Amino acid sequence: MYNSTEQKRLFELSKQLLANAEGKTVPNKETATTEITDLHNVIFFHEWRYYVLDNPVIADYEYDHIFKYLEAIETAFPNLITPESPTQRVSSDLAKSDLPSIEHLTPMLSLGNSYNAEDLQEFDERLRRAAMLSENLEIEYCIEPKFDGGTIALVYENDVLIRAATRGNGTKGEDITHNARAMRSIPLKAEFSKFGIQKVELRGEVLIRKDKFAKVNKNREAKGETILANPRNAATGALRVKDSQEVVDRALEAFIYQIGFAVDSEGKSVLNELETHDGTIKLLETLGFKVPTHERSERTVTKNIADAAKFCTDWQDKREQYDYEIDGMVVKVNDLILQERTGYTSHHPRWAIAFKFKAKQATTKLLNVEYQVGKVGAITPVAKLEPVALAGVTVSSVSLHNEDFITGKDLRLGDTVLVERAGDVIPYIVKSMEDLRDGTEVVIDFPTNCPVCETKLERPENEAVWRCPNYSCKAQVVQRIIHHVSKDAMDIDGFGPSYVERFFAEGWVKDVADIYRLDYDKVAELEGFGKRSVEKLQAAIDKARQNPIHRLLYSLSIHHLGRKVSKLLAEEIEQVLDLKDWEEARFVNIRDVGPAVAQNVIAFFAIPENVALIHTLESLGVNVKQTETDKREVPVTEGAFVGRTILFTGKLLQMSRNEAKMKAKAIGAKLVSGVSGKLDMLVVGEKAGSKLKKARELGTVEIMTEAEFLERISE
Repeated sequence: MYNSTEQKRLFELSKQLLANAEGKTVPNKETATTEITDLHNVIFFHEWRYYVLDNPVIADYEYDHIFKYLEAIETAFPNLITPESPTQRVSSDLAKSDLPSIEHLTPMLSLGNSYNAEDLQEFDERLRRAAMLSENLEIEYCIEPKFDGGTIALVYENDVLIRAATRGNGTKGEDITHNARAMRSIPLKAEFSKFGIQKVELRGEVLIRKDKFAKVNKNREAKGETILANPRNAATGALRVKDSQEVVDRALEAFIYQIGFAVDSEGKSVLNELETHDGTIKLLETLGFKVPTHERSERTVTKNIADAAKFCTDWQDKREQYDYEIDGMVVKVNDLILQERTGYTSHHPRWAIAFKFKAKQATTKLLNVEYQVGKVGAITPVAKLEPVALAGVTVSSVSLHNEDFITGKDLRLGDTVLVERAGDVIPYIVKSMEDLRDGTEVVIDFPTNCPVCETKLERPENEAVWRCPNYSCKAQVVQRIIHHVSKDAMDIDGFGPSYVERFFAEGWVKDVADIYRLDYDKVAELEGFGKRSVEKLQAAIDKARQNPIHRLLYSLSIHHLGRKVSKLLAEEIEQVLDLKDWEEARFVNIRDVGPAVAQNVIAFFAIPENVALIHTLESLGVNVKQTETDKREVPVTEGAFVGRTILFTGKLLQMSRNEAKMKAKAIGAKLVSGVSGKLDMLVVGEKAGSKLKKARELGTVEIMTEAEFLERISE
């Protein structure tokens, strides 16, 4: 449909229009008249990439902004609206295939979008005007996840599944009955007749669970196939295949979220008899359908739009808790009669709206690659990107992990890349957009020498990482010092990376031992330091001297020696230098300690300079002997809480959270991190929130105040 040159042109044009759209300024009529054709062309192109090819080149968030920009222009200049405008029809996912097309019993429309509480408030006001409701009358809303998959329509007649179709253009879709029958989450028979329903059309979303999606991409990569950009592609692509085994292999599941059409044996609609949307979902659940429920995905009914907005924004922060991808929440009027009363536009129902979460994916340019040197010499390539807004932050740097990651994804300088903020925390490059290359892109050559000290790099056997073997490399030294003072290691509060780099540049801190012989008078003379800040730094360093030795072990930057194994080793020794006399067998006899860690620890203590460092630290007052904290915990067999699980929530007033946990453990309680059927006791402090609510809903959890807890443990 579009050749490569045209695709590149439309992609670049979409970026220009997106910039205009984000400016949120409607142009004058002359400019609008010129831009509207470009908007039509760009939107049709991205719909083709998204719905037909299942291979989008921009993120949903970017598409939504361009579409809303077109809507804003048409609102300002209604005479520019034409029948062929994207706003005047429902988008299509009909592809050229051998699957026959079938008409839906009722149109499957798109949803309007909202992005914040203000948008939802405007939706509520429009709804009231359309239904002629007073401002004082509260409207119930049902809110459920906006699943990111492939939309389907299922038709049951006389309780039997007779056909299934893709959403298509909203009026008709492709017949995928053979694939729907292969999904075990779709009942082949459901007793709708018990509720007086003879024929019914259901709407739902076909999804692939996140862990299954990861396996699918891993298999595709192993076969040399193009990886899928997101779980939606994996689901929609399998929906339309001829071989239903692909549906089984990808473990596709269907969530049903709406009854769109329902008639009795006389052909009369029975939808309104069901009264509420939430009621229809409960009916579907009773009949054995997978629906948006509290177990797998949250659904709730609120009394007003303000509560609905709060629910949506709360779940924006919790979206990663789902096993499936969601890109927002859907807010629907719960009353079915009110739904009918408010009706539809040509594009969407007036009684429902999507609350879209912040974008998790976006496209941008890969400008450059820089190489960082870690504390044990690992060389990490870091992509420098054209800054892009993603899930609430601006992303300009992304780790490329190692050379294999770059070559495996065939990344090149100048590429347009799809960036994802995995878990809404760590930016990640999903893939490059090969279709948009114009020949100016440059292959990335991984360095053969350390970018800091020029030492020739080495790649150890069975490792994916290139390393600088020069232990004295300045970059490694700085990174080891930064690690030593970090929270998980010696936890020197306030001694951040910027201090380390500054003191290293001054020549005051050349290794970790120098931290404990800082000249605080000199520090006080530096710009930005005052008497109080120097005193706080000194106090933090003095406190670190008394740390248990498991922290000191972890702070030494021994390759593969993590926090867990550091604690295991600290349980077995009286002082740190005991380890220099250990052989490999003694290490590996400890559960969870493997030969790689053993060999690295042995190698560390075999170097005289490292042994001398421990002696130096001891002479500077740093503890090198086992403390009570280091010793192995002795299981508690007697006590009021033996064998019971406990959780603390809210602000405790009479003790710190850590003190409370220690007291509970001392009398046999087992600490857990969340409320579930396995929780026995919940201790609540001030401003206890969702954990208290969930514990009450379970009805099996013993709930007590902080005072009651202290009284119980003193008995």
